[in-house]
Parts: sequence; structure tokens; C-alpha cells
Amino acid sequence: MREGIHPTFYPDAKVSCASCAATWTTGSTKKELRVEICSNCHPFFSGEAQRIVDIEGQVDRFYKKLQVRQAYVEEQETRQHARVSPKRTIAELEIGTRATEALAKAGITQVGQFMDKLAEGENVALAIDGFGRKSLIDLKKKLRALGYKLNEGTETSAA
Repeated sequence: MREGIHPTFYPDAKVSCASCAATWTTGSTKKELRVEICSNCHPFFSGEAQRIVDIEGQVDRFYKKLQVRQAYVEEQETRQHARVSPKRTIAELEIGTRATEALAKAGITQVGQFMDKLAEGENVALAIDGFGRKSLIDLKKKLRALGYKLNEGTETSAA
């Protein structure tokens, strides 16, 4: 090594933290060091979640995205449940004015009421005045398309 070009090394240099006032000794080229934050009080090393420094609001933005996603999922579940609700009105199905009015005259205004009639048999549904085979076929197609489960045992084959 060349003489006179290297700094003086202090093996017992004192280090002090300005945040938590912790002190320790280490080897350094300066006799005394002052740091603003050390491994005792830094949130990354201490694991204290309360002391996370969130300058850009990343945590808040993340939680907002989570809330929006949760609201979207709940809305989709509500829509799906409402789609196959037995309390849905027959008029919403848009099967035709004549068939809707015939069912309304018979006191059937909700899908659940019609499905109860259909569970008794297709002939019971066809016995409704003004409600014919074509209306029955159209209504059953519409209900299946919406996701309703029809009792397949009551269907008669077209002979």
C-alpha cells in the first residue's frame, strides 16, 4: 500500500440514530456517524405495519380496487339470482300479449306460479283458456334460456 493516500480507519466509530436514539459502534472512516433511521425503527426491518410510509397512496388505491371488485361480484350474483327468481313476472319474459293475458286471467302473474302449474303436468297448463301449445313451447324455451330448471318428467313427447 502506498503511504498517505488512505483515510484513517476508526474501529470504534460511534453511530447514533436520530429517530429512536439507539447507539452502537462499528468500523468507519469517520469518528462519529448520525443516521435518520436505523434497522431498529425502520418499518421494513421492525415489521410494524402502522409505520408504513405510503407517499403515493398505493395502499389506499389497492383497497379501493378491492372494494370495487367486491361490489361488482356482489352485483353479478344479485343479477344471476334475480334472473332465476320465482317471483319474476311473466310480463318480463316477453312471450307475447295473448299468452301473458291468458295467464293473467288464470291468476298466474309470476314465473313460480307457472312452474307450479307445469309441475302438475303440461295438460294442466294447456287447460288454461287462451294458452296453447305454441305459447307453452315458447315459454318453456324462454325459461330454459334464462336458466330455470324445468321438471323434465312432465313433458310429453310430440307424437
